[in-house]
Amino acid sequence: MEFLDRAGLVLALIGVLLLKMFVLAEQEVENLSGLSLNPDRDIFVVRENGTTCLMAELAVKFLIPYDVLALNGIDLITEQVSLSIPRGAQIAGKCGTSESELHISWINDAFTFRIFFSKEMSTMGSDDKAKETEVWKINKVQLVYDTSETTHFINAYNPGKHTASTHRLSALVTPAGHSYVCAAQQTLTLISSDHQKGITVSMYDIQIQPFDINSDFIFSEPYKCITDQREQLEQMLPLILGLILGLIIVITISVYHFHLKLTAQQQVQLPQDRSLYKNM
Repeated sequence: MEFLDRAGLVLALIGVLLLKMFVLAEQEVENLSGLSLNPDRDIFVVRENGTTCLMAELAVKFLIPYDVLALNGIDLITEQVSLSIPRGAQIAGKCGTSESELHISWINDAFTFRIFFSKEMSTMGSDDKAKETEVWKINKVQLVYDTSETTHFINAYNPGKHTASTHRLSALVTPAGHSYVCAAQQTLTLISSDHQKGITVSMYDIQIQPFDINSDFIFSEPYKCITDQREQLEQMLPLILGLILGLIIVITISVYHFHLKLTAQQQVQLPQDRSLYKNM
């Protein structure tokens, strides 16, 4: 009897391991940056059960300060590293109904960039038209970097790994079921464990959707950022004003010609026969 119990336990453990292996096998991550026409723009896809559950197309640049020893060998001075995510970066991800994550690593894990998404109910719109609706957003951004990596961090003082994170972030708020689209630059500041240094993360040419993707490898209906909406309006404004001005000119000319024609009809017609002048 004890043997059967142990055998059952072993079979159960094997079943759990097989289930975990199956689940892991069902999740795929793909770096499709080579398909982008913009060399600065990366394309990342997370798929589960053969279906896309998270997509991100964006260009990202980092500005990372670090300490180096001054020439006097005593004082510290701050240098800055400017870098972007290279082609061929490794990615990992996690999809869920209310939380999703995208992890991007490069140079043997010397850099790892993580974006955390959440979905919740929120109030959108102006005060008089505000209503509760389901939205998704970025609620945290994190960068782990190693100043021992000498390609970028030259002569770093006391090199080692550091973690920089945002605090109480609520960015890229988008109605659920939509992808977020923004060509304009979105800038975030991360606070580092390296003496509270501020790291700047700039994202632009963005299209992201971490939830509710209906078609494989295809974004849902885009939700444009306010900055892009304003720029589009500013670009269209001269055309709209030109059309309005042209319409006003056409109406003015038409009214003028109508007025001339009406005035001509109302004028007294002089007789063509001079003999009729005596009757006037």
